Amino acid sequence: MSIEEHVPASLLDEASEALEELAGVLADGQTLNDALQQLVESASRVIPDAENVSVTVIGAEGASTVAWTDEKVVAIDRDQYAAGNGPCLEAARTQRPVRVTVDGGREKWPEFAAVAERAGVRAYLSAPISVEDDVLGSLNLYSSDVRAFDPFDEALLRLFVTAASTSITGFRRYERSRRLVEHLQRALESRAEIDQAKGVLMAAHGVDAGEAFARLVTESQQHNTKLREVARNLLASVRRP
Repeated sequence: MSIEEHVPASLLDEASEALEELAGVLADGQTLNDALQQLVESASRVIPDAENVSVTVIGAEGASTVAWTDEKVVAIDRDQYAAGNGPCLEAARTQRPVRVTVDGGREKWPEFAAVAERAGVRAYLSAPISVEDDVLGSLNLYSSDVRAFDPFDEALLRLFVTAASTSITGFRRYERSRRLVEHLQRALESRAEIDQAKGVLMAAHGVDAGEAFARLVTESQQHNTKLREVARNLLASVRRP
């Protein structure tokens, strides 16, 4: 049986619209956190059994929850991070989806199971988010129904993870390009100031461009100051009344 035969067309349409929204969210100049928040809200709306959703990001300082649909799931995630294990961390580590019930998770992840049960969560599904061969973290689904999350839910979750990875990859490339442009602009500004400073020294001391540049370099080395700062200070001094 195909997905189309198993799922109402209206749900497929809604899923398609949500994925399109996610793919374009960063095109409007929103931040990465905006995109991840859009991700959890869309997944919660479209995946039938997902009552709440969160995103775990794993960085140099450890794991953290950066987007969520309800504060109570942040506590569930936080206890996993503190314990150093749990289904969301295992999904990120193994790069495979992990489905677990509270009853089934008591022996392997007792901290997770205890906090989840107190929050009314009975079933949990987590899938890794990988961006440019780098594991960013995981997308986590929560349900109060122990029977929640069938293969179709997992298939939808994979679609959302793929869309998220595409959006984040585009965002990272945009950020790299933006930083490169900023560095280039600063370099051009520094070059202009250095050339102006050279011109001042050439006019004031009757030296050529090479000698003027050498004087700027000597001043930079003697005072342990960047060359552009030496040039900027010289230009400021000749502009004073």
